Amino acid sequence: MQTHEITRRFTDHFVAAGHTRVPSASLILDDPNLLFVNAGMVQFKPYFLGQVPPPYPRATSIQKCVRTGDIDEVGRTTRHNTFFQMAGNFSFGDYFKEGAIEHAWNLVTGSQDAGGYGFDPDRIWVTVYQDDDEAIELWRRIAGLPEERIQRRGGEDNYWDMGVPGPGGPCSEIYFDRGPEHGREGGPVADEDRYLEIWNLVFMQDERGELSPKKGYPPIGSLPKKNIDTGMGVERVAYLLQGVDNVYETDLVRPVIARAEEFSGRRYGADHTDDVRFRVIADHARSGVMIIGDGVTPSNEGRGYVLRRLLRRIVRSARLLGVHEPVLHSFAEVVRDAMAPAYPELVTDFERISAVVRAEEEAFLATLTAGSRIFDTAVAATKQAGGSQLAGDKAFQLHDTYGFPIDLTLEMASEAGLSVDEQGFRSLMEEQRARAKADAAKHKVGHGDASVYRAVLDAAGGSEFLGYTDLTSEARVVGLVVDGVGVPAAGAGTKVEVVLDRTPFYAEGGGQLADTGWIRGDGFTVDVDDVQSPVPGLIVHRGTVSEGEALVDATVQAEVDTTRRGAVSRSHSATHLVHAGMRKHLGDAAAQAGSLNAPGRLRFDFTSPGGAVPASVLTDVEDEVNAVLQNDEEVRWFVTSQEEARKLGALALFGEKYGDKVRIVEIGDYSRELCGGTHVHRSGQLGLVKLLSEASIGSGVRRVEALVGLDAFRFLAKEHVLVSQLAEQFKARPEELPERIGGVVERLRQAERELEKVRADAVLSSAGALAEGAEDVDGIALVAVAAPDGVGGNDLRALASDVRGRLGARPGVVALFSADGDKVSFVVATTAAARDRGLAAGKLIPAFAPAVGGRGGGKPDLAQGGGTNPAGVPDAVAALRAALLG
Repeated sequence: MQTHEITRRFTDHFVAAGHTRVPSASLILDDPNLLFVNAGMVQFKPYFLGQVPPPYPRATSIQKCVRTGDIDEVGRTTRHNTFFQMAGNFSFGDYFKEGAIEHAWNLVTGSQDAGGYGFDPDRIWVTVYQDDDEAIELWRRIAGLPEERIQRRGGEDNYWDMGVPGPGGPCSEIYFDRGPEHGREGGPVADEDRYLEIWNLVFMQDERGELSPKKGYPPIGSLPKKNIDTGMGVERVAYLLQGVDNVYETDLVRPVIARAEEFSGRRYGADHTDDVRFRVIADHARSGVMIIGDGVTPSNEGRGYVLRRLLRRIVRSARLLGVHEPVLHSFAEVVRDAMAPAYPELVTDFERISAVVRAEEEAFLATLTAGSRIFDTAVAATKQAGGSQLAGDKAFQLHDTYGFPIDLTLEMASEAGLSVDEQGFRSLMEEQRARAKADAAKHKVGHGDASVYRAVLDAAGGSEFLGYTDLTSEARVVGLVVDGVGVPAAGAGTKVEVVLDRTPFYAEGGGQLADTGWIRGDGFTVDVDDVQSPVPGLIVHRGTVSEGEALVDATVQAEVDTTRRGAVSRSHSATHLVHAGMRKHLGDAAAQAGSLNAPGRLRFDFTSPGGAVPASVLTDVEDEVNAVLQNDEEVRWFVTSQEEARKLGALALFGEKYGDKVRIVEIGDYSRELCGGTHVHRSGQLGLVKLLSEASIGSGVRRVEALVGLDAFRFLAKEHVLVSQLAEQFKARPEELPERIGGVVERLRQAERELEKVRADAVLSSAGALAEGAEDVDGIALVAVAAPDGVGGNDLRALASDVRGRLGARPGVVALFSADGDKVSFVVATTAAARDRGLAAGKLIPAFAPAVGGRGGGKPDLAQGGGTNPAGVPDAVAALRAALLG
């Protein structure tokens, strides 16, 4: 049975049982505790926690997931994967244990002709939480399982949570017995290779804190309702139903290995070491394409770093299979073709995905070249010192600076006849992880922080947002929070968070800054300087009580600062237009990667794997955007379904979570996007959009900054004044300024080059006098003097070499010092006769460098360095003289 058929049957089974089909969420959700979505329940978490009323009592989904904890194990085993699909059914206070067990049993063991999977009931085993007698009785009654095929297990195995604070509960896992050829008798507790887990039924009833019940710690509370969260591993079911040994041989994964076989000329299954590389390529190619598809681009931190690591492990594995040409684009094509029936957006967005992988591979191949030179130098130094092991810090430098995975370093070292200090490398890696973990913990915002807001939400319901149509409204104070604690009142001067039952204030989100304004009640005023939504459905106004005493249950007038709102809305509408313009001129690869909509200015980040955007394109985009403004196009918005939005071609932002209903904002026929922000009514209200700059902010990501409205007019007015002043100074018309200024700059450069030559000639002209003035120190001709201040490093080296040459066959040492402000540079050169007497330039530096507060090094014939104490030059000369005297 093909994988897409497995997921279709799952969905059909649960839709027929009254579940609402919910599309997979993006792998990137706004959850401070998660790098990627790692389970099917993540998008439903607000329903489990009671933060938002569920729109349906039961749901089903096929969720794409990424788990990154075992990246290094991928390929070494056939059990570890980074990307996988989780089929799930969910109940939000509807059915509980009995329903979950019945639905699962019917699908797993139901005949294939009737739409089930047709697993042999006699080969099904289950595990339950250690004291869950109810689940045991249900398995006996519903499935007729004998007692010996129901096993109790502790929290480590049969309690489920996300690994972070949030919902959890005891669970019951379904296993399939693969047969005695796969391991020993005794059920899952004896052998989890033979008895393969395929489905986990979680009886979601608890809320865990920082410490997990899996480890024996009690939950911090109960969820508002008892819920069901299940997860069936699609890939595991696929390889059981397809009669293969593991996920890498299933229909959606094996094609990537086949493409790698074509490139390498090697065969999967012929060699264990090669098999590991084939599996890494297959797993990481799927993960990489799916992650890029949801808007992540390679970078050196967070999700982007994980993606970069995955893609570079593919390239490294291909090289170790003997493939040196670019491969990522071809592997991405295979993944697209295999996964497109379930994720059609991979086809429509493939131009961008392909551009991202091409750019990353090109960058990594250049990195490999640079890193290989460092590796070769380290190997040569190790061998020259008589060592047989590459130092751990060198391996770490290759990994941390050049992106070399440790196994690539191990492979290259082995080919060079060396081992690697792996323990030293791993110690440094552990130190780095500890630093990263501490930093992450410092910045982490967990679910516990939101408890006070959830209490307000539970007591008073959500906040109604009126800001699309109203800028003032009457409202009721339903909550006050001071220093994270709910209070009944807040006096003058208190920093307070105010929750209203209805509000015109826009909470920061989607790149748009929050509104500011005032909340006025009977005898009190709160100056609002920030608005946030800490839990879904709740809008929190942060500010200071400027007069009187704010009270819960008071009737107030909420008033938005209209001037600021207008400026922010103009910037947001301008961002939509710039986005549309960039996509029109650069193609679909130019996808929004972030934005900031502030009063009078905007910042728009977008993917551009092709590098810098030509100035001509920026000019064309700016002209088009301002033409839309001149046409005074109507700005319309309406709410529709996600499916209808896709049919209309509305652009969605990667990583944004959209509900079943979405809001579309249209600006004429030029722009159509999904957006929850505020906008102008007509494009002419923007006045003017001026693009200021375009620059890189990371691999494959560019940033455009622009001014809008009056700020743009003011900028152009200043530019006009500046151009007029320059035109007057250069006695030229404005259009002649570039050529006139370019001519002046070129003449200045020519003058600088001539001046440099004169100065260099002057410095070198002193070589003869310096050589003639050499003093004899125990038979060594020593020239140790301060050169004129400001002599650069190149001139200092040239002068030292010239003086050394004039010393002829005598043993000679030349040490020249040059001060530049509070720094000093020095160069040491030795003649061949001096080196024959054991005087190496690099080894002389430690004798005198401390006197100038510096250090340096180099070769026996020429060395250099620098320090921070120019006043110490006389002492340095004396120290060098003493060293020569022995």
